[in-house]
Amino acid sequence: WDGDKFKFPGGGPYHPAGAQMFSAASPMLRKNTYGNYPAQRYILSCVYEGAQVSMDQAIRIESRYFTKLLLRPESRNMIRSIFLSKQDLDKGGRRPASQSKGEVKKIAIIGAGFMGAGIATVSAQAGIEIVLIDATQEGADKGKKHCTDHFAKGVARGKLSQEKADKLGALITPTTDYTLIKDVDLVVEAVFENSELKAKITKMAEEQIGEDAVFGSNTSSIPITDLAKASARPKNFIGIHFFSPVEKMNLVEIIMGGETGDYALSRAIDFVTKIKKTPIVVSDTRGFYANRCVMRFVGEGLKMLSEGVKPALIENAAKMAGMPVGPLSLQDEVALDLGVKLIKQTQSDLGDAYQPNGTEPILFKMVEDYDRCGRKNGKGFYDYPAEKGQPKRLWPELEQFAPGGAYAAEQPSADVVKDRILYAQALEAARCMEEGIVQDPREADVGSILGWGFAPYTGGTLSFIDTVGAKAFVARAKELEAAYGDQFKVPALLEEMASKGETFYGRFGTQAAAA
Repeated sequence: WDGDKFKFPGGGPYHPAGAQMFSAASPMLRKNTYGNYPAQRYILSCVYEGAQVSMDQAIRIESRYFTKLLLRPESRNMIRSIFLSKQDLDKGGRRPASQSKGEVKKIAIIGAGFMGAGIATVSAQAGIEIVLIDATQEGADKGKKHCTDHFAKGVARGKLSQEKADKLGALITPTTDYTLIKDVDLVVEAVFENSELKAKITKMAEEQIGEDAVFGSNTSSIPITDLAKASARPKNFIGIHFFSPVEKMNLVEIIMGGETGDYALSRAIDFVTKIKKTPIVVSDTRGFYANRCVMRFVGEGLKMLSEGVKPALIENAAKMAGMPVGPLSLQDEVALDLGVKLIKQTQSDLGDAYQPNGTEPILFKMVEDYDRCGRKNGKGFYDYPAEKGQPKRLWPELEQFAPGGAYAAEQPSADVVKDRILYAQALEAARCMEEGIVQDPREADVGSILGWGFAPYTGGTLSFIDTVGAKAFVARAKELEAAYGDQFKVPALLEEMASKGETFYGRFGTQAAAA
């Protein structure tokens, strides 16, 4: 590079080839990051500017951009949440100090469906022996096949030897026989969301397992305290909520029921860290932490659709805000019929206390009138072509859900839609802190990024509020409440923080707790 004959690889900014490359790089970067990640933009600027000067000057340019990047809130928040906080939680940072570390060697998984089989897969990969129970032997065998197929893919990709894959498969025993779980350290119940079925399974399992075994429910929404009523030992009953697909999603919510003890919590954390997932500990409530916020995300998308906002604007603005997918796309992935089942279960559990959120009519009509259940049956808010490689497209008939069956003539700006999407989720996270559902801002932030992909550049839901500033955030939330509804009502905690100029990490962070 310091020789007289050195030529810049590919050509500098004023070389025809280089000019073509740089002119294409900026829009490509914008398409992929929407301007939310300054590091990529700074790197491109370093190359563009540095290619026109001497090496010494180029190094100086690079050092200035690097320093500028370090001082950006995106860098601070991402380093804190994605690296420091996550690493601490991965090591069992919320594990009770009073409990000695235990070894989870054998578990029972009850329910060999997609979720249960996924839990079995990651558990086997951690060297844990598994009894995989289902209502029928055929169902249990199908669950194990899901696991062995996953291991076979690892062999095909060169990540596993055939011998290793065979050993992993041998750790899984598919069965209908509950007597095989007498010596397990932990039970993970992973059947579908039905309180009566879960109660029945709890009693059947507790008749067999030892006194020190912990019973964990993988429920995604039903309060653990309610489910623990079927248990003869509620101190050892806990929620262990995995996210789908288990093999890819790193977050696990550990939910403390009203009577759950530290022993059960420590065993649950031991298990989750052993299978190389990130645990966050939350208190009991319907939907826990992650699903409460996710429902706000999806719900705000559906509410905007019902107001006449065009679905393409909703979806694109969500991605511009930093979400991996739009709310309609996420609902398709989760499955609309599952959403309907959860609504019906919640209505059954709460009775007259159930409060509609306004999304029910759209979901019920999509599922019950049109059989549009999401990606799994090829049609939801999007149409999914049968041919591979063809893009999904928004269903043209969504306009029927707008007032009068027509989209609004005047559409909101993308910035307004972005604010509605981010603020709806962040406000719910703040409510969870106020209610004590989440007690550590690190868990709220890491959980939001790993659980449903909340705009990673923000550092998570609470870091987003801290970066905006409580006072400015509250002011904007009140504007949104006045224009769009009570979902933007500011919790009293946030009002107090705004009046005192506090941040979540200043008020609830580990240093504040230590003081």
